[in-house]
Amino acid sequence: MKKRSAPQYEPPLGKRIMRHWQLYLIISIPMISILIFSYVPMYGVQIAFRDYIATKGIWGSPWVGIKYFESFFKTRQFTRLLGNTLGISIYSLLAGFPIPILLALSLNECKSTKFKKAAQMITYAPHFVSVVVVVSMMFLMFSAKTGIVNNVIAAFGGERINFFAEPSIFKSLYVWSGVWQSMGFNSILYLAALSGVDPALHEAATIDGASRIKRIWHIDLPGIMPTIIITLILNTGSIMNVGYEKILLMQNNLNLSASDVISTYVYRIGLVQAQYSLSTAVGLFNSVVNLIIIIAVNAFAKRVGETSLW
Repeated sequence: MKKRSAPQYEPPLGKRIMRHWQLYLIISIPMISILIFSYVPMYGVQIAFRDYIATKGIWGSPWVGIKYFESFFKTRQFTRLLGNTLGISIYSLLAGFPIPILLALSLNECKSTKFKKAAQMITYAPHFVSVVVVVSMMFLMFSAKTGIVNNVIAAFGGERINFFAEPSIFKSLYVWSGVWQSMGFNSILYLAALSGVDPALHEAATIDGASRIKRIWHIDLPGIMPTIIITLILNTGSIMNVGYEKILLMQNNLNLSASDVISTYVYRIGLVQAQYSLSTAVGLFNSVVNLIIIIAVNAFAKRVGETSLW
């Protein structure tokens, strides 16, 4: 019979922490940051269930239950806000998610080092440009009187278009300018995943006569598929979080029917009109929907494949 090995001695938790205190110090900084800026503010969520009066404070304000949630659901703007938010988010996901993958695959297949570095620099640079600068560039390019795009249209005999006054064009302007700004930076994650693909697989496939497209399809894509799934889950989980900064910069009274989303509505009623309880209720509704979506998508990914967040 085999002898049982003696159980290994594990030092107490305090000694393990003292032995590796540098690592615990490093990890404690982001944990404290998340605790202070993400969990502590959850105390204020109860404003959504109170008729908040600043002079009385949170606990002194009367409890009204789901009054402000019902008020938001019954408002005339609810359908428009939800439709615009989902429309812009889904459009951004469908347009912006596959392009960084295609860019990473293209750069990975590039044999010229100089061209690859130049392409990376050109595609990465827009990420570091301020949103204000990006919108200013869009105004200059799409201006009805002096914009480059309208000058080209007029040169070919067409009529000038006031792009920022057309609700039907707003979503495309918002989404594709965002794709241009973020595709290079988002491709870094996929390039890092592609660097972990075994080159021997490509060599064996080349010997077997596989073309470049087949090698990408059968080797590269399966190799980065876990990264793609995790990124897709995270992007889907934030589908209701359309940032208000860029939309506010592009928004005007003429395109309001297409540009008004939940985040701009919260900004307008919360900071401008000082309706703190209603704005908190709308923001909480937005967060709960995101939580439900990410749990559902993660469960679906876990059932279909082996990759999931938890």
